[in-house]
Amino acid sequence: MVVPTQLSIVARSAQHLRDAGAATVNEIARSLEVSRTSVENAVATLSESGLIVEGSAAPSAGAGRPARHYSFHAAAGTVVGIDIGVASVRVILADLTGRVIAQQAFAGVAAQSDGAAKLAAVIEDVRRTLAAASVPASRVRAIGVSLPGLVDDAGRVVMSVVIPEWSGVDIGAQLHQAFGCPVSVDNGVRLAAVAEHHLGVAQLVDDVVYLSVGNRISMGLILGGRPRRGIHNAAGDIGRLAFRGLNTETGQITWRTAGSAAEVFALARSGDADAQHELDAFIDELAHGIATLIMTVDPAMIVIGGGLSAAHEQLLDPLRAALPGHLGLPFQVPVAEARLGAEAAAHGAVVHAFRRHAASIYGIDDMPVPPITPLTPESATHPAEEKQ
Repeated sequence: MVVPTQLSIVARSAQHLRDAGAATVNEIARSLEVSRTSVENAVATLSESGLIVEGSAAPSAGAGRPARHYSFHAAAGTVVGIDIGVASVRVILADLTGRVIAQQAFAGVAAQSDGAAKLAAVIEDVRRTLAAASVPASRVRAIGVSLPGLVDDAGRVVMSVVIPEWSGVDIGAQLHQAFGCPVSVDNGVRLAAVAEHHLGVAQLVDDVVYLSVGNRISMGLILGGRPRRGIHNAAGDIGRLAFRGLNTETGQITWRTAGSAAEVFALARSGDADAQHELDAFIDELAHGIATLIMTVDPAMIVIGGGLSAAHEQLLDPLRAALPGHLGLPFQVPVAEARLGAEAAAHGAVVHAFRRHAASIYGIDDMPVPPITPLTPESATHPAEEKQ
């Protein structure tokens, strides 16, 4: 475990117990290469705050009292990640070690009549998830929110083409009023990029272009290991400009040979020549746009997420083959399929909450974001299906 030396002793001790497991004061002091007295003072502070608990005494090798063993109190609080969309709302609960303890998917907000009803539905989805996991709302220490649209650094929705009723609305303030804890809001594709960098396919590189290719094409940028927002919070809103042939107002992808992308891919697989020609043209245009982004950013990796990433190698193999022809350079940039799929933005929202609200979550200003441990797919529940 790497512990940055610039962190406070309290933060370093807490991080050691959180990420490496239970330990004695002597074990922590040896690992951090600091004095026992410093660790004793840190442990006293952490014990008073309830962030760590004393466990069973470790066996002593000699005479004297057994050494006290301390463990991180993971269940002392909960962090919530919410991914809001018109087709689905996903809610994730994580304990203070970053382990996901519950994950549920609900119907999206499209059916709600107005902006207030959409927000009320999201709040109810969070409450249902907390109740199903037997987590009282009072235990929630921070919430991260992913949604479609331009979001400023304070979390206010500047503009949303997908949920226009929320344009100009401070969604974070509304959720803070409902749950009484700090709330951070950001663009969904940016947070999907954060998730793929923190716990997905791009963990080992710090310069990443994440492309969500679905009904639209959107981008999230990770530069120097941090999400890039831009001075106007618009970094990544390039679908209508970098990729020709999209709807100039909405950025929507339109298909000629069938009503949806899934149908076009299916027709192409069955040998339909027109569908295959349309798909080839789309992939070539996608490669052209990606080449433009590569020459602008020079990333270490391109990650393809969104609905069309489910086409797997039917999309990725020809895309990888087409890209060098548009670049004409003596190097190649890896093109990888997103690992987290439709769950990426919700996990990114959890990372966002931990990053923005360490003081509220841990009572420590400089506590690093924990490693996030997702649920296995079979452990996730989908209460939206229970409504049917």
